[in-house]
Amino acid sequence: VQLVESGGDLVQPGGSLRLSCAVSGATFDDVAIGWFRQAPGKEREGVSCIMVNDKETFYADSVKGRFLISSDKEKKTVFLQMDNLKPEDTGVYYCGAPLWEWAICPSLRRLDQYGSWGQGTQVTVSS
Repeated sequence: VQLVESGGDLVQPGGSLRLSCAVSGATFDDVAIGWFRQAPGKEREGVSCIMVNDKETFYADSVKGRFLISSDKEKKTVFLQMDNLKPEDTGVYYCGAPLWEWAICPSLRRLDQYGSWGQGTQVTVSS
């Protein structure tokens, strides 16, 4: 599976952004896609994941109630709507796919179970 992220930008605190992850090389209905982020000097962390077929979603505690993950089967794209952004949301955002059970989201803490990383898109939250 190949993943391409886009949509990152500079935004003020309290603002919103929508990130996109274009998916190719796999049957879109049969995949799970996760969003991850990496701040400067910190390890990559899991943000959210969606199982496309049944729309089940998962979120890190730090983004619950502010971020919404969704998918569009016609566009073969997974979106991450980010509202009420905070400076601590700053980082490079990546999408990734499960390495084994392609349709199931592994725990967001198990980054070793994800792969096919895209190139990332930069999100900066600053006034």
